[in-house]
Amino acid sequence: MPYARYATMALPRTSHRDMERRCWLVALPAVDGRQYVYRVYAPEDALLADLFWEAWHCHDESALPRAWDLFDAAAIRLVG
Repeated sequence: MPYARYATMALPRTSHRDMERRCWLVALPAVDGRQYVYRVYAPEDALLADLFWEAWHCHDESALPRAWDLFDAAAIRLVG
């Protein structure tokens, strides 16, 4: 079973229409075989690459085992 670790972060606002943000879950597989899950708050029309990059940078700055920096390996979904 994957290991889930939650962190909250936010992308910068780019316009006034982004006032309502949604919650995205970004799951990153790591070299230790676990999966680390990050919560990213961003607009519904956010680019998936931006969501991945935000989660990966948060993970990369922590003391956790290194996550793979492969966009195709990440699981990204809108939850609310």
